[in-house]
Amino acid sequence: MSENQKQTIFSGVQPSGKLTLGNYLGAIRNFPLLQEDYNCIYCVVDMHAITVRQDPAALRRQTLEVLAQYIACGLDPEKSVLFIQSHVPAHAELAWVLNCFTMFGEASRMTQFKDKSAKHSDNVNVGLFTYPVLMAADILLYQTNIVPVGVDQSQHIEICRDIANRFNGVFPDTFTIPEGRYPKAGEGAKIMSLSDPEKKMSKSDENENGYILLMDQPDVIMRKFKRAVTDSDARIVMDPQGKPGISNLLQIYALATGKTVAEAEAEFAGKGYGEFKPAVGEVVVELLRPIREKTEDLLRNKDYLQQVYTEGAQKASYLARKTLDKVYRKLGFVKR
Repeated sequence: MSENQKQTIFSGVQPSGKLTLGNYLGAIRNFPLLQEDYNCIYCVVDMHAITVRQDPAALRRQTLEVLAQYIACGLDPEKSVLFIQSHVPAHAELAWVLNCFTMFGEASRMTQFKDKSAKHSDNVNVGLFTYPVLMAADILLYQTNIVPVGVDQSQHIEICRDIANRFNGVFPDTFTIPEGRYPKAGEGAKIMSLSDPEKKMSKSDENENGYILLMDQPDVIMRKFKRAVTDSDARIVMDPQGKPGISNLLQIYALATGKTVAEAEAEFAGKGYGEFKPAVGEVVVELLRPIREKTEDLLRNKDYLQQVYTEGAQKASYLARKTLDKVYRKLGFVKR
């Protein structure tokens, strides 16, 4: 299949925190599998990150770390476009145009805006409000067909589709209408917190025992799994309602080993939590070891990372410019 016949996939990850085991099992580990059959564009969305205050040195470091982790998780810069969002000015340019095609009411209904406004009440900025419009620009710039996201982003995909349809209604055949691709149940769709299995595993969790970071050392991973919340019933069975902690650990074990949940249940039948929790920790240690080691190697090779993000931005800018030129022409802007 030629490059022109392939559908395009776009995804972006914020560098405002660290990537977790949940990010990896739920999404990132599937990214390399898509490289052969799709035109894949993966972006570190540093512009989105500044809707909340960031430490500049930490933001720079974490941006490079996410890029390195992408590569360590199997993304090939020769097969996928890997770049940093702020290196492609077309993202901000298209976002302004799309702001003018986004209704105030639909933007104000975004759940994430309400949640983040409550969490950061001292900094409810306009960027936080227009975050979904910038996300729409990210996606629409590349004539994206598919956006692999978690279910918590479905509202942002829908407003992106609404904006694109509204623009196309005035200026036909401008944007491809993207579709969200959501993880299926049992495919790591939602890895839960180790300390509170009713909540999704998140790098923003105040309790650091709730999440496993891709860069956690083996002793840290083992300690967190040994402290994972379980229950007083010693059976190791999948029962998300009655035994959410054990069900979460079973799912992690199954995903990390490639076994089915039923096979995992059979393996630990008659065994106690004292044996089960360290076993889950050990398979996760070995799953993440090559990713952590490769990331550390890449971060020591800043010249290579710079080459990757520079070449990636050049490729992304070429694609983005084609869309932006079309938009500007249709709007009536004078050609540069």
